[in-house]
Amino acid sequence: MLLGKKFIVTLGLLSSVIFVTTTAMKQGADEVKKFKNLKVLPKNISEKQLDAVMDNWSLSLGVRCGFCHARNEETKRTDFALDTKPEKEMARQMFRMTANINKKYFKAGKDSLGMVMEMGVNCNTCHKGGAHPEVKAPENPRRGPRPQGPPSAQQPTTPPAQ
Repeated sequence: MLLGKKFIVTLGLLSSVIFVTTTAMKQGADEVKKFKNLKVLPKNISEKQLDAVMDNWSLSLGVRCGFCHARNEETKRTDFALDTKPEKEMARQMFRMTANINKKYFKAGKDSLGMVMEMGVNCNTCHKGGAHPEVKAPENPRRGPRPQGPPSAQQPTTPPAQ
């Protein structure tokens, strides 16, 4: 009976070692994976970090991968390295813009990969789930909404009595 317990304990320890080794190898592979054509994101970004960035951008704009990334017609799959869609370059420009705003006005620092740690503005600040953010003039609460039409058709408004 003692031999059976030793066997079970040994088998359990061996299983634990295999599990830990496999998990460590998977994490190590995630760290080593190199992505093609990264121009604004760090070259040493992990797959998990890249997925998080792309998910954030996708949700902020209310779009899917194909909005920026082109399909390779030979493989019939999305080719993330292709630069054929202008939306991809626009995303890069917008990323640079928000990074510059955050650095200049919000003193946002960067982590060891060069990613902005704390941001004052991000994609969602303007896009709010829309691929193309709405440009809209603010309403003046004292005068109501801005009149529509040419200036000659607009009636002058008087401010409310105080």
